[in-house]
Amino acid sequence: MAVPKKKTSKGKRNQRHAVWKAKAATAAEKALSLGKSVLSGRAQGFVYPMDEEEESDE
Repeated sequence: MAVPKKKTSKGKRNQRHAVWKAKAATAAEKALSLGKSVLSGRAQGFVYPMDEEEESDE
């Protein structure tokens, strides 16, 4: 027979939400850092394709 689950406390819910928000902030910070390093040409371990046509036109 199905039994209702226990209610999650507000503290547990808020803690889970805070962890989720912290992960998003960390991911955004890493993405910004990677973008800055790619633009400055100091990116290590990040490979992205370069169009050969653009290089030959210049």
